[in-house]
Amino acid sequence: MRITFKISILFLVLAFGIISLSCDKDQMIPPTIDFTTGTGYTSAHSNISLDTDFKIGVTAKRTEDKDDLKTFVVTVSYDGGAESTIDNVAIPSAQGGEFTKDYDLTTRNVAGTEEYSFTVTNRDGLITTKTIVITVP
Repeated sequence: MRITFKISILFLVLAFGIISLSCDKDQMIPPTIDFTTGTGYTSAHSNISLDTDFKIGVTAKRTEDKDDLKTFVVTVSYDGGAESTIDNVAIPSAQGGEFTKDYDLTTRNVAGTEEYSFTVTNRDGLITTKTIVITVP
């Protein structure tokens, strides 16, 4: 009887260990945001003339298989003032792994700074924000 009890305990410990090792651990890695580069895109801090059109392209990606992207928010702040929301997207599940969008923008007809912030949030509530500052001389 003692050997059977010891074997049962050993089996339970091994089963628990195998189950524990097979579970996926969520590493809590925030999503990423990259700016589109190339002709026609502004992808870094820049000087752009008054009342001039420009384009910023963004790609947000999940970093863990199960942590789909949930929201994408774009804001602008003029001359260090309060932020205003330009876009607020509930990301569809079909784009939960990768969300891409272009923003066609125009500088103000006023000299100063325009700070554009791009924020993505994933299923776990982890947030990544990237910013581009446009100086209008």
